[in-house]
Amino acid sequence: MDILICGGAGYIGSHMVKMLTGQGHQVTVFDNLSTGHQEAVPPGVQLVEGDLLRPDDLSSLFSRQHFDAVMHFSAKSLVGESVIDPALYYANNVVGTLNLLAAMRNHGVLKFIFSSSAAIFGNPIQARINEFHPQAPINPYGETKLMVEHILRDYHTAYGLKSVSLRYFNAAGADPGGEIGESHQPETHLLPNVLCSLLTKQKELKIFGQEYETPDGTCVRDYIHINDLCEAHLLALSFLEKNPGAHGFNLGNGNGFSVLEMIHAAEQVTGRKIAFTLAPPRAGDPATLVADSTFARQQLSWQPKYARIDDIIATAWNWHQNQRF
Repeated sequence: MDILICGGAGYIGSHMVKMLTGQGHQVTVFDNLSTGHQEAVPPGVQLVEGDLLRPDDLSSLFSRQHFDAVMHFSAKSLVGESVIDPALYYANNVVGTLNLLAAMRNHGVLKFIFSSSAAIFGNPIQARINEFHPQAPINPYGETKLMVEHILRDYHTAYGLKSVSLRYFNAAGADPGGEIGESHQPETHLLPNVLCSLLTKQKELKIFGQEYETPDGTCVRDYIHINDLCEAHLLALSFLEKNPGAHGFNLGNGNGFSVLEMIHAAEQVTGRKIAFTLAPPRAGDPATLVADSTFARQQLSWQPKYARIDDIIATAWNWHQNQRF
């Protein structure tokens, strides 16, 4: 297939590009490089610099090239920032997606894989979140993801667009070969911050909040390896061949780890003691987010390969020690 990857120079997108090209698919990356890295795009893969907020960029690309499907990873994704500057998030995540969908409609592209988020569920009312859990975001980031899911449902009814929304819990880890990994500026994700604190003396590790209603007072999250996420995207493409509609699946390991548990696990993997300081909780952070991915396993035949948190951390540690971008 000929697949357009929006945000293909970013963390998840670049791993998706590597997996797709490894399986013989033709891939084009569309990215404004505001948070992505040109170095993360493999040699031989076309990188088109453009912005979803500039419709002419999309029109130019779709006019000169045909795509069988689009995968959309281009989103602002910092919960705290979304609370401070919601206008930025509604513009980038909602308006940008509408521009992309308009270009797809204008050129007859009807298969869409959307990078959604567990943030659409807000504060959980059950231990593990399945697809029937109430959708009640508590921050603008989650609201933008849910808005797009609603748009996709309506676009299927009106225009025949086939889509799958994959709701990640916490993407973690790195390419097992060590070629690409997680690198954001600023970095807000726990695992890279933990590992970077060991490699850069000036990098102070902060724990945001220790008074949540969890066993040790720190936030609990479900960590899923980046390659397992990408595998779900491949399976979602195949799923759309036989299942028209607007579908949503939750992706996680089904196991929750607190911030302090992640730090202790990283100490075991690296063999080093990790120092940290306490900071106030971040606005918009739920205490616990753990997935029930039974539906994805049943419908997509998806089976995560990285079930142990130590194995996930080990791939990230391998990349961070040799980080190139």
